[in-house]
Amino acid sequence: MSFDIDKLYAARLHAVRARPYLATALFALHIVESRQVPTMGVDRFWRCYVAPGFVDRTPVEELASVLVHEVSHLLREHHERGERFARAHNLDGPAEQLRRNIAADAEINDDAFGDGLVVPEGAVTPARLGLAEGELMEEYLRQFRLGRLTEGMAWLDCGSGADGADRPWDLGPDGADGLDTQERDAVRFRVAQAIIGRPGDAPAGWRRWAKEALHPPQPWRDLLGAALRSAATAAGAGADYRYGRPARRAASLPGVVLPSLRRTPPRVGVVIDTSGSVSDDELGSALLEVAAITRTLGGRHDLLTVWSCDAAARIADPVCRAEGITLIGGGGTDLRTGFTRALRTRPDVLVALTDGQTPWPSARPSCRTVVGLFRREHAVSENDPYYVPDRPPAWARVVRIG
Repeated sequence: MSFDIDKLYAARLHAVRARPYLATALFALHIVESRQVPTMGVDRFWRCYVAPGFVDRTPVEELASVLVHEVSHLLREHHERGERFARAHNLDGPAEQLRRNIAADAEINDDAFGDGLVVPEGAVTPARLGLAEGELMEEYLRQFRLGRLTEGMAWLDCGSGADGADRPWDLGPDGADGLDTQERDAVRFRVAQAIIGRPGDAPAGWRRWAKEALHPPQPWRDLLGAALRSAATAAGAGADYRYGRPARRAASLPGVVLPSLRRTPPRVGVVIDTSGSVSDDELGSALLEVAAITRTLGGRHDLLTVWSCDAAARIADPVCRAEGITLIGGGGTDLRTGFTRALRTRPDVLVALTDGQTPWPSARPSCRTVVGLFRREHAVSENDPYYVPDRPPAWARVVRIG
């Protein structure tokens, strides 16, 4: 059977007309004919492997939808996210690989189709899994297991670009026509710019992705991740014992099964400075950092509590999404009240996001503390032109944001 490349190119043009903000990504895909791939799949180097038989039997409109679906895996970096999740939770094997692919598809397909794109046959949606729409792959992975609802999904294979597991047909990093790291980042940046530049055209999920893609990586996130890992493994962090995994000392007592210590996931409190000296852009940056903290916690919203604080502290609801947080304030600044209220909840890590124009607690908090300072050229005070804010205390890990 010959490979109908013209039909596939026609499908790509249809996809570009339906989703013009994805044009850069769709044209960046390098098409590779493959008789090993079941239907269509991508690798992390932006190659799209296509089975000739799949092209022959699939209408152009449906091929366009599948192309949009596959390029969405790459834009959202599902391969890296899937690998991180698998490592963090000690998950391996073909079953877990399939489960990551299903969860990644659910993240994409909840708002991918319609408005010029048909729903492909067999498309995985959150509704088919009995789950809510609008969540991330990592959140879906915690909510379902392979079973009755996924029996008809065993054929699913979107390639290593969807779950991070290499395939026999992958050309690998040394193969022809792959994109390097800088080229892949450039494609994501241009797509994010196109989405932000066309307000109202893209679904909410894509707009959220674009805002995060355009927000430059912050080195302080690595510091926070280290603080979280340190808190989780600190002495006394174990809350209970379990028999799901034997203790390491069990080998010294043949015939005796010893339980292992189950560690309590770290709880994080975030205090956001909402005083009048903090700009709207800085508050927006703070919300993006809250979203990054949520990802650091593996999507465990129940472990994160956010406080708005000017001269008084106000608790926000436990976080569901960063864009759902209401920040209250606008007056003077005294983060000491926010520290006091947050410490009553006994967090393992306390994060303060502020411009630094505040009094600081005199005593060291009982937990690890990270201070994110909004980057400023000069500190400003309406009442004192020579004002110089106090430096954060020596017991805090201080990093600059922005």
